[in-house]
Amino acid sequence: MTHNGLFVGLVTLDFLYGVSEYPAQNQKVVASDYTVAAGGPATNAAVTFSFLKNQAQLLAVLGTHPISELIRADLTQQNVILTDLDPTRSEPPTVSSILVTPKTGDRTVVSINAVKSQVSVESLPQNCLDGVDIVLIDGHQMEVSQQIAKLAREQEIPVVIDGGSWKPGFEMVLPYVDYAICSANFYPPDCQTAADVFAYLYDMDILFIARTQGNQPIQYRSPNREGEIQIPPILAVDTLGAGDVFHGAFCHFILQSSFVKSLKAAAEIAACSCQSFGTRQWIKSS
Repeated sequence: MTHNGLFVGLVTLDFLYGVSEYPAQNQKVVASDYTVAAGGPATNAAVTFSFLKNQAQLLAVLGTHPISELIRADLTQQNVILTDLDPTRSEPPTVSSILVTPKTGDRTVVSINAVKSQVSVESLPQNCLDGVDIVLIDGHQMEVSQQIAKLAREQEIPVVIDGGSWKPGFEMVLPYVDYAICSANFYPPDCQTAADVFAYLYDMDILFIARTQGNQPIQYRSPNREGEIQIPPILAVDTLGAGDVFHGAFCHFILQSSFVKSLKAAAEIAACSCQSFGTRQWIKSS
């Protein structure tokens, strides 16, 4: 069955370079490989959701700059529908530079995110939730995300957050969230341990919480159980976007399965994405 997902947040243009070692200060290195693709947490999640035979709509800021056409072309190829929150914006879109070491799968990212491209709720298109089955919010457009989360709750549409890191304003979104899927770097105010994070989110009345830890077990808590889920053992080539892929896959599986089964299935998809260079090759190989 095909589902409709709305993914709210950041879109970037990612330049990825495979390197055998990171450059030292004032040093140049020659890349062994490179690729260019649209990126950002909500974007990569939308691409994954679309790959799993769903309809994905991305709500983000792009604009009219010539670079934006590269992003549009990639999204079109991935069957992701873009709704531009600032279609007359002339400034260049966010560009990320990423170095990946294929021997370890580690990556280093330099990006400005959505700091200079925030929009207000007046930018929201009317009826943006029509036909939507699930919403994912990555926290990079917080004012818009709060309004969408509130509307989704009123319409009984499940809301998932990608808690990659804590961002000011998340506290206004969390009361409307059904599923909090966070990384080990997500620490709300005054939280110092994983137990603190779980307690904070539970106090926000979020009943389904998961905390990913890279190649370490996923910790989770639901109304009737809590525990850990082992990550499939792999030889990682590139971990860029693995968390984003996990979120997009989770949005797919949670519409048809239980919380724990959805986490396990999403982990398998994310592990698959780590075994090839870049954020698109795993799709071509699948």
